[in-house]
Amino acid sequence: MAVSTASTTFTAPTAPVTPTAPVTPTASVTPTASVTPGFSLQGEADGQAMATAALPGLPRALSARARTLAGAVRRRCADLARMESPSGDAPRLDALAEELVAGFEATGAVARREPGPAGDHLVLTWAGEDESLAHLLVVGHHDTVWPAGTLADWPVTEQDGLLSGPGVLDMKAGLALLEGAFALLADLGRRPHRPVRLVVVSDEEVGSPDGKRLVERQLPGAAAVLGLEPPHPDGRLKTARRGSTRVLLTVTGREAHAGLNAAEGTSAVDELVDQLVAVRGLACQPGTELNTGRISGGSRANVIAGRAEAELGLRFATPEAQRRTLDHLAQLTALRPGARVRTEVLSSRPAWPERSGNPLLRHVRSLAAALGQQVDGAPAGGAGDTNIAGARGLPTLDGLGAVGAGPHARHEHIRVDQLAPRIALLAALLAVPLPRLRERPKG
Repeated sequence: MAVSTASTTFTAPTAPVTPTAPVTPTASVTPTASVTPGFSLQGEADGQAMATAALPGLPRALSARARTLAGAVRRRCADLARMESPSGDAPRLDALAEELVAGFEATGAVARREPGPAGDHLVLTWAGEDESLAHLLVVGHHDTVWPAGTLADWPVTEQDGLLSGPGVLDMKAGLALLEGAFALLADLGRRPHRPVRLVVVSDEEVGSPDGKRLVERQLPGAAAVLGLEPPHPDGRLKTARRGSTRVLLTVTGREAHAGLNAAEGTSAVDELVDQLVAVRGLACQPGTELNTGRISGGSRANVIAGRAEAELGLRFATPEAQRRTLDHLAQLTALRPGARVRTEVLSSRPAWPERSGNPLLRHVRSLAAALGQQVDGAPAGGAGDTNIAGARGLPTLDGLGAVGAGPHARHEHIRVDQLAPRIALLAALLAVPLPRLRERPKG
């Protein structure tokens, strides 16, 4: 059975798959020394047996078909990366959304486009074998940090087993992998075990100020939440994330001639500089990191600046650090007469703290073991839309996208040899029943 997309066709052999030995990645993508708190090695063995018994013969079939599909998925990764889609560029984002809809619909999805102020978001659904079960929610995004025109001096290239290009890791490859996983199941004549919903937002790289509402809308009743962001460079999944907030600090002063009437003016630039020096002290507070990402202001060297602004990027290890820092910024006051200071939260994601036990990670480790893979997890420094679910205590894992390195950097790339293992793992996550992931209420 062939499953086609607008620019890539995922085609598997029409002959029955002959069982083969489980696939072992050519390089270990995950250290095995780290053990999740509360994780039982016996529990992993039991989980692996359950995963194998749930659908007899499936692990070998998934591994074999994933190897066959890996080439098509690699081409799909490259094709998507060649469609530039910077945050805020609605025409380019909408063109990519149309391409994604075509690809996912070919795997059996029902797609809905949700208009946003800077490009359409997508909500896609797949029917499950058991429609009475709670849905599995997957979150992703199709915007990137790279401006239009980046491909002119950094084209998509493949060399020494690495596929490089703007946005290929974060996260065009994650979307291509999920498309490939659904195509794999369709080729085997299977549906996901339970209903699946995928939310693809167009503004994740700027904090999902609008897309956040769509993610939140799909959380009620979700059995678990999976993120398609890239994993740690060594392949470990992301089990927690720091909170993140973008704050715009705007200063208004009073313009005047810098030579004739300097005393009549109030420099917004000088005020902003002093405010930033004071704000830098926040980075010394426990659990808080600060990056001044953008500064602008003033007009000419002979004019006292009447306006200046800075965009601050803040990251927080705990909800307490987030509240404390944002309260401090909200109370900033001008340091010189005639100046005014205003703070505005542009976007905010809550901290997703590490939790002991993590039965969802245990389940994924069990599936990986059945497929001949080794998978572990660890907290991550960055933030994403999985923060929204993880902060609410929902069973959540991120980092199920492509293995690689260099997000937001000129050496951004994915490892081609890790595409087949990740396709197989995603397909197994869709096809195999989830264990009980939350404690039953007492009483």
